[in-house]
Amino acid sequence: MVNPDAVRNVVGIIGNFISFGLFLSPLPTFVTIVKKKDVEGFVPDPYLATFLNCALWVFYGLPIVHPDSILVATINGTGLLIEVAYLAIYFAYAPKPKRCKMLAVLAAELVFLAAVAAAVLLGADTYEKRSLVVGGLCVFFGTIMYAAPLTIMKQVIATKSVEYMPFTLSLVSFLNGICWTIYALIRFDIFITIPNGMGTLLGAAQLILYFCYCGSTPKAGDDKNLELPATPAKDSPV
Repeated sequence: MVNPDAVRNVVGIIGNFISFGLFLSPLPTFVTIVKKKDVEGFVPDPYLATFLNCALWVFYGLPIVHPDSILVATINGTGLLIEVAYLAIYFAYAPKPKRCKMLAVLAAELVFLAAVAAAVLLGADTYEKRSLVVGGLCVFFGTIMYAAPLTIMKQVIATKSVEYMPFTLSLVSFLNGICWTIYALIRFDIFITIPNGMGTLLGAAQLILYFCYCGSTPKAGDDKNLELPATPAKDSPV
C-alpha cells in the first residue's frame, strides 16, 4: 500500500526543484544590471514582495507553527536568500533616491515580520491558531502577488503578442502550481491549496493565451514596437 506521506514528500521535493528554477528566473535581469552597472528602469518592487512572501512561508513551514511542512520552509528559505542577493545587487547599482526607497520598504517589512512572529508565538498557544494567522497572511500576500501575471496577460490580449510572456516561464509556473497543489491536497492544507490552485489556473490561462497569440507575435526585426512592462512578471512559489 502506498504511503501518502511518502508520496507527499516526493511531490514536495519535485516542487522544490521547480520552485528553485522559478526563483532563478529573474537572474538574467540582474546579470544585465551588473554588466551595465545601472538598474536603468527596473524597480525592486517584485523582489521586495517576494522577500516578504518567502519570509512568511518560511515561518509557516517551521515545526513550531505548522508541523510536517518542512519542505515548504526549505524552498522558501532558499528563495529568501536569493531575493536578498537580488536586492543587494539592486542596492549596489541603484541611485541614492531608489536606494533610500528600497531600504524604507525593506525596513517596514522586517518590522512587520517581527511583529507577526512575536504576536503568533506569544499570543497563539496551539498549532491551529498559529497556522491560521500565518497561513492567512501567506494567502493574502500571495494573492496580491498574482497581479503581475494578470498584467502581462492583459498586455498579451491588447497587443496580440506573447513577446514579453515567455513560454518556458509560463509552463514552469503552471507545473509549479500543480505540484504544490497536489502536495497540499495529499494532507489537506487550505493555505497552500488556495494560492497554488490560483497559480495553476493562471498558469493554464497563460499557456492558452500563448498558443492563441504566438502565431501573431512579430519576429525580431519587425517594425512593430511593443511596450515593455515596467516590471518583470514574477511568480512566487508555494
